[in-house]
Amino acid sequence: MNWNEYVQLLAGLVSVVNPISAMPIYLSLTARKTPAERRQTAISTAFAVAMVLLTSLLAGEPILRFFGIGLPAFRVAGGLLLLLMGISMLRVSDDRSRHTPEEEAESYDKTSVAVVPLAMPLLAGPGAISTTIVYAHRDLSLNHYLLFSTVIVSVSLIVLVTLLLAPRIVAIMGQTGMNVVTRVMGLLLTSIAVEFIANGATALFLRI
Repeated sequence: MNWNEYVQLLAGLVSVVNPISAMPIYLSLTARKTPAERRQTAISTAFAVAMVLLTSLLAGEPILRFFGIGLPAFRVAGGLLLLLMGISMLRVSDDRSRHTPEEEAESYDKTSVAVVPLAMPLLAGPGAISTTIVYAHRDLSLNHYLLFSTVIVSVSLIVLVTLLLAPRIVAIMGQTGMNVVTRVMGLLLTSIAVEFIANGATALFLRI
């Protein structure tokens, strides 16, 4: 992979994680917290996102091997999941694959909402994990894993900044502005999904 591909990977992973869509839920779940507690929640959420994606990067392939799942099949499955998420974002509708009402209701009874439901499954959900595992196998060199880790850390920092600035961003953009950003990210996510499905299907057909 060249530098342009890593920039594309960063943009794609940010689109999958989509911190913009998480801002209203973050503000709702932390409405009763003090500014200091809300800031700590944002930091914990970003850290949890980084840990989930880094674990997927390093342990994704062994987990697939353990369950006897080939990478081409996983690419197709992950691509279909991303496609559904992208279509949902284009329609600016709620995506139950990222979080469910039951998970949101349960989170109100917990001391911290940083890990569940904010980090998982809202931000570092199945789509982000699938994207990480698939892209991890584009190159097996140490430099690739180091650069990919840098991309993941960068995504986590973007999540942190977005959550910290959430009150101001929501006030400035309004619901219409957030819908526009969500649709643009949905279009990018749909394009990535089509590429995943095409590559995975091609590899599966070559086996026949």
